[in-house]
Amino acid sequence: QVQLVESGGGLVQPGGSLRLSCVASGIRFSLYFMKWYRQAPGKERELVADISSGGSSVNYADSVKGRFTISRDNAKNTVHLQMNSLKVDDTAVYYCNAQLFSNAYWGQGTQVTVSS
Repeated sequence: QVQLVESGGGLVQPGGSLRLSCVASGIRFSLYFMKWYRQAPGKERELVADISSGGSSVNYADSVKGRFTISRDNAKNTVHLQMNSLKVDDTAVYYCNAQLFSNAYWGQGTQVTVSS
């Protein structure tokens, strides 16, 4: 049974930081391309960042470049999203996604709220 479990969300003031984590089980994690998506109320789900299976290649949405950092620890089956300089517009549910060819798995999401 495949599980992706996100954690680390919460309420933070603008300018603050959060670190999201996603722990995977039931898959050969080191083979999977990992992604973080987010979905704000009334908006479509959008890709925030992704990282290759070995961690050597990363990509970011323009809206988070320079503020967010994606990383992974294949020994711990974990992917992280370090979020700095958070803005109100970053408020959303953040989802972890694992993808290998046509296989794709999602976590349940973790809420991030940026508000003063």
